[in-house]
Amino acid sequence: MMTSINSYLTFAGNCREAMTFYQSCLGGELSFQTIGASPLSEKMPEKMKGYILHATLTNGLIRIMASDMVGSEGLLKGNAVSLMLNCSTEAEARSCYERLAAGGTATHPLEDSFWGALFGDLKDKYGNNWLLHFDKNQQ
Repeated sequence: MMTSINSYLTFAGNCREAMTFYQSCLGGELSFQTIGASPLSEKMPEKMKGYILHATLTNGLIRIMASDMVGSEGLLKGNAVSLMLNCSTEAEARSCYERLAAGGTATHPLEDSFWGALFGDLKDKYGNNWLLHFDKNQQ
């Protein structure tokens, strides 16, 4: 089995909303496990039982995981992590960029790069950074 790495996002109560948005942008199968349906249920306050303990969105080689389980320090948004989306066609890159940027900030619109790719980045409406890439040499 090949070692792999997946993105794992943390939200503060809006994991279901965000992951449903990502599914509408990227397609795929989405699953949720709530705190209330887990062994943690008895130890958590009633208001947290609808929160997401673990979510997974899978579409081919794309796998994004997420949770509402924020540590005691609270949710800290930074720019140290981005989600890199390698697209298989130019049309897919343009479509995904447009959908993911909706309600967010198109920080670097898609453009032809010096390395032969269509590339751009954005910050989505949940504050997460995305890099979109289509290698024009793969056609």
